[in-house]
Amino acid sequence: MRRLLLVLFFSSLPLAVVHAAQMIDPRVFTALQKAQQAQQKGDYQAARQALAAVQAKPDSLEQVMLWRSQGYLAWAEGDAGKAASLLEKVVASGKLEGEQQREDHANLARLSLAAGRHGRVVELLSPVPSDASSEVLQMLVQAYQGLGQPAKALPLAERYVQANPKVDDDWLQFLVSLNADLKRYSAAERWQRQLLGRHPDDARRWRQLAGLQQLSGEQHKALATLRAAHRKGLRFSAEELDQLVLLASAAGQPWQGAKLLEGLLADGTLARNAVREERLGLLWWQARERSKAVGVYRDLAQRSGNAKHWLQVAQLELEQSRWRAGLDALAAAEKAGAERAKVRQWREWAQSQLEFDGAPHLARAN
Repeated sequence: MRRLLLVLFFSSLPLAVVHAAQMIDPRVFTALQKAQQAQQKGDYQAARQALAAVQAKPDSLEQVMLWRSQGYLAWAEGDAGKAASLLEKVVASGKLEGEQQREDHANLARLSLAAGRHGRVVELLSPVPSDASSEVLQMLVQAYQGLGQPAKALPLAERYVQANPKVDDDWLQFLVSLNADLKRYSAAERWQRQLLGRHPDDARRWRQLAGLQQLSGEQHKALATLRAAHRKGLRFSAEELDQLVLLASAAGQPWQGAKLLEGLLADGTLARNAVREERLGLLWWQARERSKAVGVYRDLAQRSGNAKHWLQVAQLELEQSRWRAGLDALAAAEKAGAERAKVRQWREWAQSQLEFDGAPHLARAN
């Protein structure tokens, strides 16, 4: 059969048949043209008939071109599954190169992403070229997120935002959250500051910045951020500030939480009450700062006369082997109505430890 050298080019059309010179059967070429024209007019039935009217040899370029045209036709008709199946054959054939190949990989990636085939998206779009389009970067970010691999999604998301500085706030918030999840707090703070630059009067953005600074262990910066917002006339609810303190405890950073709460109480940003002071004492206790914790609980106990507070003082004193101070606190707890059996148990143990600690001295004295 006679073969012709034909150059096929349909400018910027996603359904373009060929973008380079190819040697194909003229009958197949004519069928492809008819199908393309019918598809552009929305006459999908005529397009299908044109493609069905010709056959191609197995493992030939013509066969691949027919698969390709049938795939894009199926996509136009809304049959994404059939479109993906046909484009998979086109990609697997390896017969198309250059712009056609890149286009087919990208389109198959779009279909795969829509179907939740995240691994296939990564396969099709990797390795990522330095000049990757914004859409390719977006697809890869979604795919890596779908695969539960945020560390791989992060640099691609940052590339996307850097190339598109006017992106929606959602992208900046995504980068903040992603960096924070990966404990890259400095980077998260940098993106949060960009959000704050867009919304300088949004108290929520300031609170989020303070939260990131706290998570990074820079509680002094977190407190300074909250004060700066306060000077701007922005106000935080007590609940928001309490949640910020609790964030430190939840993140396993009780010392940072204690320092922040201490500062908020000291400057009057948060009103003092028994609940917050108990929280402060507990945070110092969790941070193994027992001297500070006992100071907080002792002040509470002296003001409240609460047996629970005196027992907490006693436990902290005993943990520091301060037996006499612990026994005094137990006496105060008993007087305040603490459970006698518990007080007796702790007292007997503390007295035995006091006697044990004193025994060596007695021995030396004799």
